[in-house]
Amino acid sequence: MAKMRDSLGPYRLVRLIRNGATSQIWEAVEDASDNRVAIKLLKDNFKDDKEEIASLKNEFEVASSMNSPLVLKAFHHGVENGIPHNVFELASETSFRNLVRMGVDAYGFMLQKMIQKSAEGLYYMHTKDWIHRDIKPDNFLVTRDGDVKLIDYRIAEKKRTGLKAMFYKPKVQGTRSYMSPEQIRAKGIDERSDMYSYGCTLFELVTGKPPYTATSPTELLNKHLTGQVVSPLAGNPNVSPEFSELIKKMMAKKKESRPASMWEFLKELRAITLFKKSPRIPDVHPFDQLEKGEKGFNLD
Repeated sequence: MAKMRDSLGPYRLVRLIRNGATSQIWEAVEDASDNRVAIKLLKDNFKDDKEEIASLKNEFEVASSMNSPLVLKAFHHGVENGIPHNVFELASETSFRNLVRMGVDAYGFMLQKMIQKSAEGLYYMHTKDWIHRDIKPDNFLVTRDGDVKLIDYRIAEKKRTGLKAMFYKPKVQGTRSYMSPEQIRAKGIDERSDMYSYGCTLFELVTGKPPYTATSPTELLNKHLTGQVVSPLAGNPNVSPEFSELIKKMMAKKKESRPASMWEFLKELRAITLFKKSPRIPDVHPFDQLEKGEKGFNLD
């Protein structure tokens, strides 16, 4: 098992950050430079799995094509002692998911910046012609100061236009609670598909729950396809009507009814407030509360 290893090539594995179903993330130190990095490696049971290896390579290709503090920087992809792995910058281990579990009162005071930075990161990714396809609270890392990095590019794909888009049939992938109707149908996926998933993410950030819940996977997907768009006001009456309407617009069933781009979303965001009443700053910073709790990168 990789958790028993002390090193991987030129890196010393010093701390297991997350142990996922198919992979692990380690904090590591490069012997030559003493630089600290994060290494994502496939577990022994999956180190020869073609799909997992392809996903790992794809994640590196996407990450290495981008250069922004808003996304995770990739340094290296390789195989060492038969173990495929990626080397990334070491970033915050706290995700939006960790904060959501605490309730919006814990982080509402910093939510404006969190949304601004996460939207800018997704916009940047779109300017590089990548569609993320798995936007959710788990895939945004946030610092104590509210700075954000968009992570996990395993199933990201290049945007297709014209005939390429018309005849392309993508594999149905994503996380059910956040998948757009066109992603479920595997047809016509573009930036507005990420917009839908990001709208579901914002809904959860302000209410504490995803927009749709169900007793079966099929029922959940059907709600994304045909269910009524839920108002965030039902879950949090302090959400401003303007922000509630913007989130609902992002979650429109037809992608043509959503904001055309993340830049358009950012323009609309700047013109409104998130809450009717400004959230108070809590007595204890949420990061201080999280120090004893679970934090970490999303993996599987």
